[in-house]
Amino acid sequence: MTAHDVTAGRPANASENPAGKMTAPTPGIGALHVIAGLEAEHGGPSYSVPRLCQSLAVAGARTTLLSVAGVGAPATHFSDGACEQHRYVWDYARVPLLKGLRLSAGFADELERRTPDADVVHNHGLWLMPNVQAAWAAKRAGKPLVVSPRGMLSPEALAFSPLRKRAFWHLLQGPAVRDAACIHATSESEYAEIRKFGLRNPIAVIPNGIDLPTLAETTPAGRVVLSLGRIHPKKGIDRLLRAWASVEGTRPDWRLRIVGPSEEGYGAALASLVSELGLHRVSIEGPLYADKKLAAYREADLLVLPTLNENFGLSVAESLAAGTPVICTVGAPWSGLNAEGCGWWIEHGAEELASALANAMAMPRGALKAMGTKGRAWMERDFSWSRVAREMLAVYGWLIGGGNPPATLRFD
Repeated sequence: MTAHDVTAGRPANASENPAGKMTAPTPGIGALHVIAGLEAEHGGPSYSVPRLCQSLAVAGARTTLLSVAGVGAPATHFSDGACEQHRYVWDYARVPLLKGLRLSAGFADELERRTPDADVVHNHGLWLMPNVQAAWAAKRAGKPLVVSPRGMLSPEALAFSPLRKRAFWHLLQGPAVRDAACIHATSESEYAEIRKFGLRNPIAVIPNGIDLPTLAETTPAGRVVLSLGRIHPKKGIDRLLRAWASVEGTRPDWRLRIVGPSEEGYGAALASLVSELGLHRVSIEGPLYADKKLAAYREADLLVLPTLNENFGLSVAESLAAGTPVICTVGAPWSGLNAEGCGWWIEHGAEELASALANAMAMPRGALKAMGTKGRAWMERDFSWSRVAREMLAVYGWLIGGGNPPATLRFD
């Protein structure tokens, strides 16, 4: 475990303040959450943000989640029994220039209506108008604002559309974030990225939680390495293919599945690379959700995340929760894979990946399964949603009522 990796395990006193006293969450806190969109193909936040809201509600908060629906989708309003969710029509979704802002008059009106009754406003994500409007509404109503960048301030994320982001930051996003009462990081590495970016706000380091699925015995034909997530250049899948080229010929009973939604035409580029490398047991597939995604984790012997950068890396937690060990690069904050004996946390590069793959693929299925069992126990111990909700409520309580700050907060 490293000093810069929250996902390597948290101390038992993580909900205590520096004085050693528990910071009790304020009952009945009204938390208004905002995210620009929740389409499943956008990755981890489509799961983690609604699940955080649900967990906060179960812990006693009054939670509401506002977002903008996908292209052409109608407004929807529903409750899961704990948290209200409202999704509003995406105006100008097909209009050049304007479509990139994810504007919604219905969303803006509801945000203004609800903010005065909230105790805290919690925005998730950056670079879209709902993320800025959340800050404006909080400021007008005199409510504390929490901002969760969700990995969008990493150097790798900032490298995509840099001119647009630089202009948007200067004109709109920067003032909104600098006015936040608190920034939420899901790992120590994201905390370091936020500080390196130059923000001096208090930062709460609280990881995402994970649900533990029911374990099921599966006996797939052959052995499977799985890569699951967005098919995007920052995920490093090209390096995985080059590493696979080194081991495919030595392990004829193994195959590689690359599963996820393709972005920016990257799936086609990877298919060309598969052909160029002469690979025979690689499939590039579309996204899987719900039970089909869980089945993919269960049927795999091993998950590989060769990412350049992640603020959390939800697929790692999902795989371990399903009992499947993981190879992950240092681009994601999972050094605990080594410490907990449930995988490999390795340096970037095709050679490093090939070495880790060779080691893992030489192991019998039972040995890998035992590693996965350790990983599942780790998820249950340190990443329960009830624990995450308690820690977040303690931060909300401090923002509203003051007193000693919870130990999750950083001021340096």
